[in-house]
Amino acid sequence: MSNSSYTLVKGRIPLLISMPHNGTDIPDDIKAKMTDVGLSVQDTDWYMDRLYDFAVELGAYILMPRYNRYVIDLNRDPTGINLYPGSDTTELCPTTSFDSASLYQEGCLPDEPENQRRVALYWQPYHQALKSTLAALQNEFGKAVLLEAHSIASVVPRFFDGQLPDFNFGTNNGTSCAAELIDAVNDIDFGPYSTITNGRFKGGYITREYADLAKNIHTLQLELSQRTYLNEPTNEYNQELAGQVKLKLQALVETMIAFAR
Repeated sequence: MSNSSYTLVKGRIPLLISMPHNGTDIPDDIKAKMTDVGLSVQDTDWYMDRLYDFAVELGAYILMPRYNRYVIDLNRDPTGINLYPGSDTTELCPTTSFDSASLYQEGCLPDEPENQRRVALYWQPYHQALKSTLAALQNEFGKAVLLEAHSIASVVPRFFDGQLPDFNFGTNNGTSCAAELIDAVNDIDFGPYSTITNGRFKGGYITREYADLAKNIHTLQLELSQRTYLNEPTNEYNQELAGQVKLKLQALVETMIAFAR
């Protein structure tokens, strides 16, 4: 199922994989105001759909946006609240890239009415799909599990020091899913990759907002270092690296499916 701003692949089990930063398109009216950096969409969570293609056969639901995070960040609070107080972060409608370069030509920054227009056009439809899908899964199966699938460059000085661990799990400090789930995930052998739970990334807006343990709705975010599947610093997909990390991603998804069932 799809509308103009997202695609929902329907599955048969109570696991939804959301990829809110996978989109690469920019509407023409916004393109006209952007710099070359903005048009490059360089901070995309590249190839999430390709990395998790196995999950469709396993029966998971998949939700992906059409438009890029530079248009609007679907993993931000629509009020613009910073989820990591004291830490630098990009806005709901980003104006700079991860390396602090301007995304807009001079005098073309989005104002508050433009931000709200984008919330209505792009943010709300994605979140309505998230909400209704999780509710439907919970209603049918008595449980719903959400995997927030993200990736990021392994070195981004603006947001963290040094090199990021390879697998960065977030559970909002243990509040977004049952301990049974994160314990099972932490028991997976991710070697030779490095892992951390609730380190620099504890789960963004979606992970926090849609968790409801009283209703048996569990959420988990994975921020995957792009060094595990790209030829950094480019966004070139490395088939050999990707094939290796996909084995670990499949183990993760299968563990989440076992919990979901």
